[in-house]
This record gives sequence, C-alpha cells and structure tokens, in this order.
Amino acid sequence: MKILILNGPNLNRLGVRKPEIYGCATMAQILLDIQRTWQDVHFLYRQSNHEGDLIDWIQEANDQWQTTNEQCVGIVLNAGGYSHTSVALRDAVEESEIPVVEVHISDVHAREPFRNIDLLSDVCARTIIGHGTNGYKEAVEHIIALARR
Repeated sequence: MKILILNGPNLNRLGVRKPEIYGCATMAQILLDIQRTWQDVHFLYRQSNHEGDLIDWIQEANDQWQTTNEQCVGIVLNAGGYSHTSVALRDAVEESEIPVVEVHISDVHAREPFRNIDLLSDVCARTIIGHGTNGYKEAVEHIIALARR
C-alpha cells in the first residue's frame, strides 16, 4: 500500500515558521512518526512552493495507480495558501481517481477572512482543519480505512 503526502508552499519551513500557529515539529519529525505508526505502508513525501509541481504529482499518482501493482491508495494534501487560490489545483484534485484528504494545520476559519475560502474541500474525500500536525496522521488513518473497504 502506498500513500502520497504532498505539501505546498512554505511548508518546507515547518518547525521554524510561525511556531505559534504551526507548531515546532519539522516535517521530517512528522513523517518519522507516521512511518513508525504504519510500518507496512510505503509513504512518498514531496513538497514544493510551485503550484504546477503539486498538480504534476497528483496526475502522476493517478497515472501510476492505473498501471502498477503497488497502487497509491490515497493522497494527503496540505496545499497551504493554494487551497484558497488555485482553481488549477482544484481541477487536478477533482479529476483524481485516488482519494485526496486535505489537511490544514491551523484553524483557517479562525484566521484572516480570505482563508475562509477553500477551493479544495468540496472535491476532497475529507478535510481536516485545525488539528495541528496530528491532522496528517488523521488523514492517513482515513485513507487506510477507505482502502480497506
């Protein structure tokens, strides 16, 4: 079983950028915890500050899902600011045959008004908001539960 974890812009700065909002854990620490919890799952992690990279990786996962034995059973996506602005990313998620679970570390609804716009939530299998970095683990749990149905 393979799960793709995608992070968008500025999430390469986890652990140092606004720890009062995003916490002190780095993505390396989060991934290590996830891998220790689900040792039988193959996780592939990618991060980019570029919208097109995220779209390409979602499309690649879907193309590979069609053609390989080790299927990608889900995508955990923290699109960062692109959640609020990217119609192109929304289109890629909507087209995905693989379930996509959206994660927001902070409670975006309690922040600036523009963050209340989420272009992805209605095309994702689930959206997890404001659960800190534990949202990644919750997303993985949801994807595994969907895969076992």
